[in-house]
Amino acid sequence: MGTLGVYLHVPFCERVCPYCDFAVVAARPLGADAEDRYVAALLRELDARAAPFAGRTLASVYLGGGTPALLRPASVARLVGALRARFAAAGAPEVTLEANPSTLECGRLPGFREAGVNRLSLGIQSFDDGVLKRLGRAHRADAGRRALRAARAAGFANLSLDLLVAAPGQSLVQLERDLDEAIAARPEHVSTYALTLEPGTPFARAAARGRLALPDEELAATMLETLRARLEAAGLLLYELSNFARPGFEAVHNARYWERRAVLGLGVGAWSTDPRTARAPFGTRRANVRELAGYLSAVEAGASPEASAEELAPTVARGEAAFLALRTRRGLAAAPFAREFGAAPRALFGEAIDELCAAGLLEESAAGDLALTQAGRLLADTVFERFVSV
Repeated sequence: MGTLGVYLHVPFCERVCPYCDFAVVAARPLGADAEDRYVAALLRELDARAAPFAGRTLASVYLGGGTPALLRPASVARLVGALRARFAAAGAPEVTLEANPSTLECGRLPGFREAGVNRLSLGIQSFDDGVLKRLGRAHRADAGRRALRAARAAGFANLSLDLLVAAPGQSLVQLERDLDEAIAARPEHVSTYALTLEPGTPFARAAARGRLALPDEELAATMLETLRARLEAAGLLLYELSNFARPGFEAVHNARYWERRAVLGLGVGAWSTDPRTARAPFGTRRANVRELAGYLSAVEAGASPEASAEELAPTVARGEAAFLALRTRRGLAAAPFAREFGAAPRALFGEAIDELCAAGLLEESAAGDLALTQAGRLLADTVFERFVSV
């Protein structure tokens, strides 16, 4: 029957960052009643949505958000326990929890470890107080350092940290200092993000008014290459456009998205990829409503919180198969692609491949396998557009 991953979206945050476009709500503090109500809704949605995934082995659980570490450890244990009771697991599935560097969340880390979390993702973003302040983050650099120490003290041996690049006012020197501290912490995994201006966010509005000073494209590219070189020299290998890991610590759950494998998404704004069927041979993608009140009212009334569902057409599936594989270090393998879609990448995307190779953005092997070049990684969106538009 195969495996599945489960994503649990927790929308609550201490504050909403000005660049954030996720389905989140400010909750200061998160009251026990609101928490219990939301956890109950997640469990009720699990009961309603589990059937298409029946018989699959649980490979990963990811509690994201928002800030799932605002939940009490008992709530996390309840959720993880329900998933393990519903789906058989071969060994210990990867269970990731996102957390921010705050006194409340750090104090709960031992409890999360006991609740079954074995991988922690810390939203450090930067070790520079000025950068953190301009990003609108709730924590400061010392809190990030304390969180890293607390994670190790709590027994987390699989620790990921987030770094944000090309932040407002950020210099290359500041990034180098961030890398010094990140590497010294010896994380098993680092996720990196270049700041993106999402429509409708406060940052996007400020940029439109000329009130947001961002690094120019040349500096941003230099930052990304500096980051890659420094992390890889420290033993953290780039295995996906935004992710670095020590060998054996690549994110199990995140790989499911790049490999287009089954994911059950639960909660506000969560996305699912249902298993393939005869009716939907490339799978069905579902998305929940993004408003907390709408999600709760639907689930509590016994209705579906689904906002959309799409049975993936062959043209959509093959474009996604191409660009998602190209995100990874190993790239797009021609033989399995041809088995799934009836033709090799060159037969379907020949003109785009020729032009991208000529531009130095793509490499093609004698077997027809494709991979991004160093220049292609910096212009990845330009490359991907050529595959999804065919």
